[in-house]
Amino acid sequence: MTADRADDAAPSVTVVIATRNRPELLRRAIDAVMAQDYPAAVECVVVFDQAPVDESVCAGRTYGPRRRVSAIANSRTPGLAGARNAGIDAANGEVIAFCDDDDEWLPGKLALQVERLQATGSDVAVTGIEVRYGDRVVQRVPTAADLSVATLARRRVMEAHPSTVVVRADALRMRIGVVDEDIPGSYGEDYDWILRAAQAGPIAVVERPLVRVLWGRTSFFNRRWQTIIDAIDYVLAKHPVLSEDPHGLARLEGQKAFAYAALGQPRAALRAVGRVLRLNWREPRAYVTVVVALRLLSADRVLATANSFGRGI
Repeated sequence: MTADRADDAAPSVTVVIATRNRPELLRRAIDAVMAQDYPAAVECVVVFDQAPVDESVCAGRTYGPRRRVSAIANSRTPGLAGARNAGIDAANGEVIAFCDDDDEWLPGKLALQVERLQATGSDVAVTGIEVRYGDRVVQRVPTAADLSVATLARRRVMEAHPSTVVVRADALRMRIGVVDEDIPGSYGEDYDWILRAAQAGPIAVVERPLVRVLWGRTSFFNRRWQTIIDAIDYVLAKHPVLSEDPHGLARLEGQKAFAYAALGQPRAALRAVGRVLRLNWREPRAYVTVVVALRLLSADRVLATANSFGRGI
């Protein structure tokens, strides 16, 4: 089913926001989505994951006749992947977009991305981000070349954040596929999805930072280090292309090495470092892992430093 359209040239849009126990940040995210200057219908589907549905997000605010907010429970696998898919199941829009509940769309984002979709014929478009960590602000903006399969296999391209993604609904449901709910802990589900999207066709880019991303207190992955290791192994097995580039494989093995060090398993961490160095001796995660494995710095301290520069491990 497709929502009514105010302009034949502008497709209707559904924005999926998965959330869990962050009501103040959630309301800010919804307000920013609903404030977009866009000529067609925009609905926001808020999916409550492992938490009671809060109907108040749909009440008390007036967004206009062609703006609608609905709140539903995650009826699929618990976790981010299942919550996003529950939102996709409920979406009426011809274009589907995502926004994390602690992120904020900046003015003009939606219109510029849909214009880029229409101009290029692409199924997917992303933008850059403005990372906020405490008082520090870092802008990270990808280029179209960054979203090639080869580049994504070599590095994650964090600037193509999931909160920047818009995708044609038919491509999402049929050609690319929805979010993989089998990835352990939903860790890296966005990386898996963007890889599949790039393999399905070119990804368009609006080369401007149009999403404000809050890192630090709300954005860490809860230090579930074993889950991170399991998820990386899962994605490596699923995408053979990730093992074809030694530098890209070294990055992923470096993330696993760091996770072992953070788990307090120095022997496993140092064995993993050996694998990393054989692939790419310039991979910085190898050296950071040694520092953590030897307890010269804590994993939390390293994460905080990386995040302050708009980066992850």
